[in-house]
Amino acid sequence: MTRQAPDQADHTPTKPALLGPFGLWSRLEAFGFWLFMRFMQALPLETATAFSAKLWQWIAPRLYRHKRALTHLQLAYPEKSPAECDAIAKRMWGHLGATFAESFHLPQLAAEPARYEICATPEAAHVMRHHHGLVMVSLHMGNWEINALAAHKMGIALAGAYQKIKNPLVDRMIQDMRLPYYPQGLFSKGHEAAKALLKVIRDGHAVALMADLREGRGLAVPFFGRPAPSNPFPAILARGRKVPLVAACSIRTGPGLYRIEVEVIPVPVTDDKDQDVLALTANIQSCFEKMIRAHPDQWMWGHRRWG
Repeated sequence: MTRQAPDQADHTPTKPALLGPFGLWSRLEAFGFWLFMRFMQALPLETATAFSAKLWQWIAPRLYRHKRALTHLQLAYPEKSPAECDAIAKRMWGHLGATFAESFHLPQLAAEPARYEICATPEAAHVMRHHHGLVMVSLHMGNWEINALAAHKMGIALAGAYQKIKNPLVDRMIQDMRLPYYPQGLFSKGHEAAKALLKVIRDGHAVALMADLREGRGLAVPFFGRPAPSNPFPAILARGRKVPLVAACSIRTGPGLYRIEVEVIPVPVTDDKDQDVLALTANIQSCFEKMIRAHPDQWMWGHRRWG
């Protein structure tokens, strides 16, 4: 069967099966998620984002992740007062709440590309339009899903990797929403995903990877002046296949409005492959740090990063 184009596909996830090989709690949780999703989709985009942003700003500061976010902010910005860090964290929760709501409106965002402006360096614009294999890295900043929509706008056929959600019914609904914008496939992280993404690169297409979170077995490279275990896979992929690597971040500039900044990170190729991967991983994190410092309230500080 021929896959529908993203702007033609039906993006409404199917109602979760309440009968089947799943536990009662999984089915109830999935049904609750489906009801909330349909509620958010029924609201206009701007209304949904404003509602979700306010809700997250009210709930999140009462949870343990707010304390972790404050700890990270104080480590990254020792010159800032606790009150300044708290203000950044609260604005961050608002952005994350808006991103959550926007995830239910991806078809509308895809159909209205004027909502996002692509600001690529000349070198990045060239490699994205004339590549034969490309690695794209991004971070949990602004609305990171917009990067895939922007790539589609440029005619780039993406593959991606994602962290599977424990509830398989919820996982299916979320992937139904995202998959149309990854025509080369969306793979659950693991060994099989790595092999599939390598094939995508060999076939001359692009791979999009989130690379800003802690990787327990990763390489310890500097991030805000402290060693941070970081994922080397983007560097391994780009260095191993000798393809370009670009870093992209999405900045929210208003309700339903975004600017996508893209730049090339040079891929070193010397006789020492391990050192090349280490250097490239460090350069990716350095680029991310620069992006975060420009808009600290739009990055997700609540995840473990250094520990």
